[in-house]
Amino acid sequence: MWTLSTHPWMLKRKGPVILAVLDGVGIGKGDRGDAVATAVTPTLDQLMNGPLSRSLYAHGKFVGLGSNKDMGNSEVGHNVLGAGVVHQQGSSLVEDAIASRQLFQGKSWQQVLKHCVGTKQSLHHIGLFSDGNVHSHINHLIISIIEASKQGVQKQYVHALLDGRDVPVRSALKYLDRFEEAMREIRLRDCHVEIASGGGRMTTTMDRYGADWKMVERGYNAHVHGIGRKFTSPREAIEVSYKESNLGDQDLPEFVIADDHGHPVGRILEGDAVVCFNFRGDRALEISQAFEQASFAPFHRGKHPNVFYVGMLQYDGDENIPQHYLVHPPCIERTMGEYLVHNQIKQIAIAETQKYGHVTYFWNGNRSGMFDPSYESYIEIASDNVPFHEQPAMKAAQITERLIETLDSTKTDFVRINYANGDMIGHTGDFEATVAAMEVLDTEVAKLCSIVSRLDGVLMVTADHGNADEMIQYEGNSIVYDNEGKPAVRTSHSLNPVPFCVFDPRYNNQYQLSSQSNLSLSSVAATCFMFLGLTPPEEMASSLLITPEQKDS
Repeated sequence: MWTLSTHPWMLKRKGPVILAVLDGVGIGKGDRGDAVATAVTPTLDQLMNGPLSRSLYAHGKFVGLGSNKDMGNSEVGHNVLGAGVVHQQGSSLVEDAIASRQLFQGKSWQQVLKHCVGTKQSLHHIGLFSDGNVHSHINHLIISIIEASKQGVQKQYVHALLDGRDVPVRSALKYLDRFEEAMREIRLRDCHVEIASGGGRMTTTMDRYGADWKMVERGYNAHVHGIGRKFTSPREAIEVSYKESNLGDQDLPEFVIADDHGHPVGRILEGDAVVCFNFRGDRALEISQAFEQASFAPFHRGKHPNVFYVGMLQYDGDENIPQHYLVHPPCIERTMGEYLVHNQIKQIAIAETQKYGHVTYFWNGNRSGMFDPSYESYIEIASDNVPFHEQPAMKAAQITERLIETLDSTKTDFVRINYANGDMIGHTGDFEATVAAMEVLDTEVAKLCSIVSRLDGVLMVTADHGNADEMIQYEGNSIVYDNEGKPAVRTSHSLNPVPFCVFDPRYNNQYQLSSQSNLSLSSVAATCFMFLGLTPPEEMASSLLITPEQKDS
């Protein structure tokens, strides 16, 4: 079942096959909002203009999302890169579960109702308050609140994490208006619905990979204990924060809504039910641990309430977090990493903390841990806890340095490496910092070219989605301007394709890259197998490599 045969015409090199994922580096319009094109990147330019270069789709249905209007993201991108197959993903799974009503007929939803209907307990909803459709969608929240109301839940509270990252920088009031309009009819049915707390996604609750547990602590204290700056309404909280700073929604401080006496209106209390309506796991995992784990060390929770906690999906299947969830996550099996282990191919996964889970957990099909440590080495370079735009180099140089040291001391067949700069700096909206980040990446890719030349290997360079390539807002083909007459900043991912380039020091026209249209990230895994001298598994998408004699079908 697992053994792969030697490839009939592609011979394995003596040195390593390296796949470098430049996170968030797409192919843009080459305009003044394109930090990728603006940066001085001679190495990347040479690769992208060379004979072994093409573009791949990394968004929408090409990676398993609901429609081609959906931006790709790092989790989905690494799922597809690691699996070599497109699986239906988070938002699409939730949409189907809502449409079929399976979400509301499932055991977990029925237990939510049991906790709240005919009792004094409240239903709380925690999640990203936008329609970015990367971590969540506000429609899923609204539909859940309406359904709970129809089924007899009397008190519901929302703990709204503001976006400004996958959507325009200061768009929270638009979503607040949309939410309040949807709640009018529900409130007429004597169902109490109110936003109780919140904050920006990069300050409150939505940390990932243990990079900054203080974010989770602030959110937990606001949601559970009502600790935070108090306001009479979420509108006041947002408008005051706008007036007092230049911060975008993602960086706004945590807030608590209080009544006329200064008491929090909707703390999470003993016996309540809590639904985390994020479908993407990375930034929902830590708050889930804070609510569920009896023994919990990252911060002191104070008087910790015993609640019935539910995730939109299960965020970590191996660790069973959370224990209860509304929609089953995609089942991704027979990934590239597992195939390599069964074929005794030694592999390295390396990234800094911000993207470490992507080259391990998500690459392996949402699976924690290694398949076999005898053939795998996972290397995490600790990220610095500083604003990303203040340090656009992040840990790129350290990643490359550590990889080169490892390759020089250990026989390795395959390497997957993630450089987080294009995505993490791109999300800040700081164009100059993102340009600087791209120039750092160019330096590191040049070092990778040198090491594969020295060790007789092959380097592939690609990305998981776009971001740094489109940093100003468009409506159609027209630039959107802010109130000061400047191009509106875009901090979200793009719908642009991503590059796929090969650097092969021994290239002599023995193969070419397919020119077929509509190819996506799913073809990268089979391409890696071929460079390893193996025939790819039949279930995977076709390789990008063809012989000069072959014609694209």
